[in-house]
Amino acid sequence: MAAGNRWTRDQLLILLNLYHKLRFGQFDARQRVIIDLANRLGRTPGSVAMKLNNLASLDPALQLRGIVGLPGASNLDRAMWEEFHENPAELVPLSQERFDALFTESGNESTEVIPGTGIRRIKRPPTGETEITRPTKQRRGQDYFREIVLNNYGNRCAITGLPIRELLIASHILPWSGDEGQRLNVRNGICLNRLHDAAFDQGLISFDDELSLLLSPRLKTFLPQESVRTSFEIHQGKPLDLPTDGIYPDAEFLTNHRQRFKFV
Repeated sequence: MAAGNRWTRDQLLILLNLYHKLRFGQFDARQRVIIDLANRLGRTPGSVAMKLNNLASLDPALQLRGIVGLPGASNLDRAMWEEFHENPAELVPLSQERFDALFTESGNESTEVIPGTGIRRIKRPPTGETEITRPTKQRRGQDYFREIVLNNYGNRCAITGLPIRELLIASHILPWSGDEGQRLNVRNGICLNRLHDAAFDQGLISFDDELSLLLSPRLKTFLPQESVRTSFEIHQGKPLDLPTDGIYPDAEFLTNHRQRFKFV
């Protein structure tokens, strides 16, 4: 495919998938992830980076921060942006399927987008009953959500700074089974390590309006045990740690979490 060819619907679907897995400051032709995707699409890294910046001009979240992206978004760009964000339940899993197909050879493989490293092909663990019964569309949606949240937080736990990707979870603020329209929204996710994810999911911790860590009364009953002090108390009152160009969690979602677990 020549670099000057028009972008197709499928290619833009793949690019929108990548768009949300990178932060605005990573839309650079020297970014390894962009180079990897450009090679698969038969385009130059410069053309992929430019199209990502064109899409950025359509992003209302960036506009609120005074970021305008690059002019020149096409009518198809605008149509695909609207379709992707108006129907994420259908378009996100489809985009993940198209994206994975560029880099994998079977359904037992998927991809990970790791800024600064590239696009990595990974084998899925052996399937058990839970994996078999989980619909493919749901699995792809959850894979996508994990990547956009972890990458938004720079692959670090937002409480402790733990940088081991295998130990990080994309924690839902509003539960997956609750508001279907927010399941795949990056603002509905916080990158936490496995311990703090479990604590957040059980309502043992939450975050206030300044995004600072709150401990529940029940968790405090376990103080001054050393393991609780070092895992939780030393982080109490400290704000979530995000990259400067990261997208913050939705304040209303966090209010919902505090109300659900009676922090307020």
